[in-house]
Amino acid sequence: MNNRTYYRLPLKPKKSNAGAILFAVIIVFALIVGALYYFKDAEVSFALSPSDADILLGDTVLESGARKQIKAGTYELFVSREGFKSFQGNVTLSRGINPSTEVTLEPLEHTFTLNTKPKAAEYTVTSPNGEVKEGKAPFSGVLSSGNVTIEISHDGYETLERDFFHDKEEEVTMHLDPVGQVVHHLFDVPNVPSPKGVAFLQGDTEIWASLLMNKQNGVAVFDAQDGSLIKKIDLAGNGGVEVVFAHDGSSAYVSQMETDTIYEIDTQVYEITRTFKTKSTWCKVMELSHDGKTLYVSNWSGNNISEINLETGEVERILPTIKTPRGLYETADEAYLYVAGFARGELMKIDLETGEGDIIFASNGALRHIVPDEEKGVLYISDMANDELYVHDLNTGETSLFAETDINPNTIVLSPDKKILYVSCRGKNAESSYYVPGPEWGSVLLFDTETGEMLDAIIGGNQPTALAVSHDGSKLVFSNFLDSNLQVYEVPTYEALKKVDGGRSETYKSELKK
Repeated sequence: MNNRTYYRLPLKPKKSNAGAILFAVIIVFALIVGALYYFKDAEVSFALSPSDADILLGDTVLESGARKQIKAGTYELFVSREGFKSFQGNVTLSRGINPSTEVTLEPLEHTFTLNTKPKAAEYTVTSPNGEVKEGKAPFSGVLSSGNVTIEISHDGYETLERDFFHDKEEEVTMHLDPVGQVVHHLFDVPNVPSPKGVAFLQGDTEIWASLLMNKQNGVAVFDAQDGSLIKKIDLAGNGGVEVVFAHDGSSAYVSQMETDTIYEIDTQVYEITRTFKTKSTWCKVMELSHDGKTLYVSNWSGNNISEINLETGEVERILPTIKTPRGLYETADEAYLYVAGFARGELMKIDLETGEGDIIFASNGALRHIVPDEEKGVLYISDMANDELYVHDLNTGETSLFAETDINPNTIVLSPDKKILYVSCRGKNAESSYYVPGPEWGSVLLFDTETGEMLDAIIGGNQPTALAVSHDGSKLVFSNFLDSNLQVYEVPTYEALKKVDGGRSETYKSELKK
């Protein structure tokens, strides 16, 4: 027997190639990164002063601060802005991320003139370079372009402080508000003959005004930022009563009572596209249906409503109403039409399926305008004879007093959030005729729709009539009919109005008498 002992020797470990693999991966990765970098576009950004300057890099338009991918190379750079000396030069961009390029434009100088209402207000003007100028308005001087701060004060008025960007020769008029007033008077639009209706176009860039019985222009369109005239629109030698817009803002509809005609106007080019005959007499207020396919028109002397199919342009029905119909409201389900009657203060509800209507309320006054709060299920209605506002519950059918107003309330409008009800009051008529100024100024009142309490008050001119609020709720415009002008105000939030406990509601009445 073989007693030898055998030992199994351990196997010789295989030589590892992990290091070689890792090295190869690193080399490949480096080659890929290098290739990507070699073929990578340049990434560039610009930091400009002023920040809203225009940038042109070669043929590419860029935005300040934004990073942009562009082919590496040398480009011509052009930076410009109104009020500043343009910059032109070359810039070379390397592949990959380039440092932000800073460009500061040299400001130019322009004459700036400041007028105030009331006159001779104390001013402090701080120019872009920090120089401070003080005195009594008017002020006129040369300022470099940039941010200007103005502070204006006068006894009996709220102090006004405003920042704005000065970049051209300009003359501005700044209004001070009576002590306690919360809404701020921005500017006036003069030379607007017999402004009967106003409306903000969707987007709030334009204000459209209808000019009653005007033989030259029935409509005037103004810039909502500064009141400058954009366009006058001739309505075949006659005026306009009211103006409403299609739901998308593409068209405006203007009523013309002396010819019993509705004009459809393209809001982009300000041209008349169609006309509709109402087949009645003395058309006034219009109500666009919720689906945008039907236009209801109240006919003051015809004592009826024209129902116009906007697809065909034809009058489909003439709906008989109470005497002298004016304000209109179509319910959200398009089942009923509410009509405000001026002659006897009657409110009519018309079934749009049958065309038949019932009188559901009578004030023995003169109902004029209707505005809805569909979420709350109520209508607000103005009564010009009784100097009152009513609220009608759409669910219960009950009508009750909402608030008392100044003399001759006419147009009313709700804020977009439905928390503020605005009312224009024409004021007391002259003994001889309401065609001439009366012994008192008119007013525009702001009411809290939850409580009926007054939030603020504005003393207007002679017969405030037309009234509109911007879609964002920040601006209010109204007309002084006999003064041939518009006034535009800045409106704070409802919450800000609530904090001041009534604004001028307790003090303004003593100033209504001329």
